[in-house]
Amino acid sequence: MMDFNVKFNKMTKAMKTQLFIDNLTMIFNPQALFSDGTPLYRIPSEPQVNDLVKIRFRSGRENVDSVYLVCGNDRQLMVKISNDRLFDYYEGKIQLGTEKIEYYFEVHSGQIVCYYNSVGVCSGVEPYYNFFITPSYSTPDWAKGAIFYQIYVDRFYNGDRSNDVEKDEYVYIGEGTDRVTDWFKYPAAMGVREFYGGDIAGIMKKLDYLQKLGVDAIYLNPVFVSPSNHKYDIQDYDYIDPHFGKIIKDEGEVIRRGSNGELICEYNHPNKSATRYICRVTDKENLEASNELFVQFVTEVHKRGMKVILDGVFNHCGSFNKWFDRECIYENAEGYGKGAFIAGDSPYRSFFKFNDDKWPYNTNYDGWWGHDTLPKLNYEESPELFNYIMRIARKWVSPPYNVDGWRLDVAADLGNTPEYNHYFWQEFRRNVKEANPNAIILAEHYGDPTDWLRGGQWDTVMNYDAFMEPVTWFLTGVEKHSDEYRGDLLGNADAFFGSMRHFMTRFGTQSLQVAMNELSNHDHSRFLTRTNRRVGRTATLGPDAANEGIDKAVFRLAVMMQMTWPGAPTIYYGDEAGLCGWTDPDNRRTYPWGREDNELIEYHRELIRIHKDYQVLKTGSILFLNGEYQLISYGRFDDNDRVVVVINSSEETRTLNIPVWRLGMVDNSYMARLMITNRDGYSDEARLYTLENNMLYVECPPVSGVIIKDFKNQV
Repeated sequence: MMDFNVKFNKMTKAMKTQLFIDNLTMIFNPQALFSDGTPLYRIPSEPQVNDLVKIRFRSGRENVDSVYLVCGNDRQLMVKISNDRLFDYYEGKIQLGTEKIEYYFEVHSGQIVCYYNSVGVCSGVEPYYNFFITPSYSTPDWAKGAIFYQIYVDRFYNGDRSNDVEKDEYVYIGEGTDRVTDWFKYPAAMGVREFYGGDIAGIMKKLDYLQKLGVDAIYLNPVFVSPSNHKYDIQDYDYIDPHFGKIIKDEGEVIRRGSNGELICEYNHPNKSATRYICRVTDKENLEASNELFVQFVTEVHKRGMKVILDGVFNHCGSFNKWFDRECIYENAEGYGKGAFIAGDSPYRSFFKFNDDKWPYNTNYDGWWGHDTLPKLNYEESPELFNYIMRIARKWVSPPYNVDGWRLDVAADLGNTPEYNHYFWQEFRRNVKEANPNAIILAEHYGDPTDWLRGGQWDTVMNYDAFMEPVTWFLTGVEKHSDEYRGDLLGNADAFFGSMRHFMTRFGTQSLQVAMNELSNHDHSRFLTRTNRRVGRTATLGPDAANEGIDKAVFRLAVMMQMTWPGAPTIYYGDEAGLCGWTDPDNRRTYPWGREDNELIEYHRELIRIHKDYQVLKTGSILFLNGEYQLISYGRFDDNDRVVVVINSSEETRTLNIPVWRLGMVDNSYMARLMITNRDGYSDEARLYTLENNMLYVECPPVSGVIIKDFKNQV
């Protein structure tokens, strides 16, 4: 310490400088603090049992006195290992065992003590938001940031008209099936028995389109033998539906109608007369040919560098199911045992919960949510059923089918208790990963997924809470079914970032990076329809209203966010072509071949190219940078690249000073625009930005979005 008895005017310049430094009051900068679960801050990022893990933490340069890594009862002083112009980097180590561990950071700067966890800087310890590591929990690398494309098969493309469901081929929910001949007809309000003819052959004929679009993985809504067009009422888990596959043997008759249009069939069991349907879906020649076509399909998809995901409906089956056979499809079919509905001594009786012993034709059984067309599967009381489904889980991800994963329908509803559900999915994961270690397991789930993403069950979920809902509320103010409008959430940056910050913490990094980030799907209204900010359904407003008042500029903002947010961007077929629709069944319109919005398709293609060109958009860290009413910006960064995204959903030109120093950008460096979208369309024309005071100044036209990246070849 300097001797303060020396008179100031006799001090040398060096002494005066030292005096200034010694008496300088440090200003703590909490915005500089950062850590997450990416490879920059956790090494290895997906550690195994008993690994020694390096945990890193970032602070402002010479801005804190000490950082502690707190893991359980261990409070470890972290070591400063490096620095750059803006930041200091600290490191600590955690020795893993076999169980999940949690940790957070304690930061000291002068008299200030704060804490850092998965939501950021906090004034106190908040265990709910601790970082966590589950040893030996990894997700497939190919799925991290992959572009998924969801296909509702009946509505995509008809590649083989010989396998189309015929008019009155069978009875489904009280009425005969309908073969739709006008591809562009809107689905009826009760359109579950309407068939447009889309099939596996049709997808094969459009693989060039999907490949050119940039798709990495094709997710198929259910394709197994089933009577509905959605096929969430599985009839036979062992075979692809011949109406999607191949019909070689086509004997029998459709159900006839009388002179007044009435169906001529037995009242209680009308499908005993559906002899053509019985032949088509029970004859092994048709079933084996359909499976073989599927093998050819997957093989071709793999040759093109893409993957295939199947939809697994294991919570319930359909009343047509061969194990149950309420429709008497299999009662006299060769090679099948008696269904549990038919006979009390059926080999499948334990697969279902019957409430009395009134056979034959026992109608008193448990249905999912009371639906008698969806018999609930009775796993707890049937080891045979459990083993059968585990065989199915392995079968389709193994040769010769080699599917790349499962999407699980209503997965948390499967058993009668949470304990059993967890046991079931643990065994499901074990079976699938043993058969195909690179297969992905993703589940439909609403609410907190924490208990399911502990490493032994699912890889991830359909990302409603941490993507679809916050995005749709912010950009449209409309709930994902178009059932509610919330003006208080429209353009509300605080609500958007608050939701994202909270719900993203429910994922481990490895789960977040493969989460299915959708704008639309088969259960919710099309996002483009939501841009009209109207509440409605096809039964109340009619299908044409779904096309009215839409805003493609707002939709383009949503797509830009989808392609730059952590997770796997998932396109619902036709969204990229401008397809509209209320919630189901209207969201299941046919792909508009020949009537596509080619500008929207090209916009998707360009954004997908950008997403694929930069690894930072797949696995990089994210920081929320600015938030105002109808104006947000966020950044993605890793050790190679830094990307800024700005979204202005207002009808006014807005200006923004973005603190890109938080991404590691400094004065006199450059950033370049990769893409802009606004009311006039979109452009990939480059524009160069120069940073001043470590800030990026951006002027945003009305209803615009921009992607800006650091520019390496600086002039």
